[in-house]
This record gives sequence, C-alpha cells and structure tokens, in this order.
Amino acid sequence: MEPKITTIERKLIIGKKLEMSLSKQLTPMLWKSFLPIISQIQNRNSNELISFSVYPTDYFRSFDPNTKFEKWAGVEVTNVADLPPETESFAIESGMYAEFIYKGLPSEAGPFYHSIFMEWLPNSGYQLDNRPHFEVMGDKYKNDDPNSEEIVYIPIIVR
Repeated sequence: MEPKITTIERKLIIGKKLEMSLSKQLTPMLWKSFLPIISQIQNRNSNELISFSVYPTDYFRSFDPNTKFEKWAGVEVTNVADLPPETESFAIESGMYAEFIYKGLPSEAGPFYHSIFMEWLPNSGYQLDNRPHFEVMGDKYKNDDPNSEEIVYIPIIVR
C-alpha cells in the first residue's frame, strides 16, 4: 500500500455535520439527511461527494472508539452563497495529504484503515497532521457495492 503524496488546494464545502463516535456510527443517517438537499446547493464545482471528519487534537494519541468527532457529508463549491436550510460551510485548508484508493464496501474498510495507521504511517517519513481527513466519492463510487472506489486523504506532515 503506497499512497500518492499530494498537496491539495483549499476546498470550500457545503454540507451537514453530526457528532458521532466509531462505536456509535451515524454516517448513513447523515448522508440520508443530506442527499435530498444537494440539488439546492449552488456553485458546485463537480458531481463528487465529500465525506470528512474533524477529530479532536488528541484523538489518535489516545484512541478510544467512544471518543466523539464531527462527521460531515458535503459537496465542494466555488463560493459559499445562499446556503440551503440545515447546511453549513466549511473550508478544508490546503496542505499535504497521503492519497489512497479504497475499493470495497464501507462496512469492510476497517483493515484498510488499520494498515494505513498501524503499518504505512509508522514506517513512512510522515506523521498525522491535525486537519480534516476526507474521502472523495466520484464516478467510480457506487453505494454498497463491492466494486465501489473512493479516494481517501489522510493529512500528513514531514516527521
């Protein structure tokens, strides 16, 4: 598993968020509430969907599946104007990311993420940065399909 190391530009996102933990996963409910609103969002710059997580500063230092974090469902826009009801904006600031391709069902992603954080990251010349982790679901994404693909971005800095 060798990621592409890339610097992403600032991304403006309009979406919805929920506070959750890995032990009390609410991601399907979040997307179910967001998907009907997408057509109301102006200034989209693609058809891609963006899922991202904002973790507390010490989330990965003392990992606990019950620790809460913010999970977002959103789309990227060129500017933030006329937000639909129940949505908010967020800016993912530019920075360096490790870019991985995940292929498979979301319910089977555990080993994929385990290998990133327990194998690749400790053996790389990088460490986690305290910025949002995000996934881009584009043309190859098919909800609940074992052939689905998404791009996973893990924020990093040089060690």
